[in-house]
Amino acid sequence: MSTITTEAEVFSYATLEQTWPEFEAKILTFLGKLGLADKVLHCDHVALRVNSIAAADALKQAFSARGRIISDNQINGRTILIIELDQPLTLGCFSIDCVELPYPGDTLYPQEGWEHIELVLPSTAQDCDGLSQELAQLSPSLVPLLQGQAASLTEAPIKVKFSSPKGDKERLANPTIAFKQADICIKIHPHSIKAVIASELVGN
Repeated sequence: MSTITTEAEVFSYATLEQTWPEFEAKILTFLGKLGLADKVLHCDHVALRVNSIAAADALKQAFSARGRIISDNQINGRTILIIELDQPLTLGCFSIDCVELPYPGDTLYPQEGWEHIELVLPSTAQDCDGLSQELAQLSPSLVPLLQGQAASLTEAPIKVKFSSPKGDKERLANPTIAFKQADICIKIHPHSIKAVIASELVGN
């Protein structure tokens, strides 16, 4: 007699633990390709992607047992949780103390699990143009990518996306530049997730 296994049971915290080394290796390789491996940047959080509410609920419970929810916000019409971990995750030289857990929206992801890290480039930039200029100064090798030129014809292309995601209560401009290749993504913004969350409290 076969047993029916739900998506939430298949995709679990244990799965995240098992896939972390592979995710870490891919991210470190990608940092090298972007010329950012030797830059002094802070990794303020790592983000997940899930396709079902059941999986998100299961991970919320698992991470809550290992930390605390410091933000429960609506961004682009869906709930996004930020969990501060009691024991930070280690990725190369980075110590990552926050996890972003978005509840599913309209997009169906081809692969669930670890999806991207976000790096902080301290800046007063108010928009992506300003942030792009400062990032180009930090890593000149990124200039062609930032100007929309293909990085390589021998492997999967690196896609660049400029955006300014903002929660309903946020008052801090945090333009974001995302670099994506295949299933790995690295995002860069001027303010840490904790600073953005603190901005929600201003005037409340």
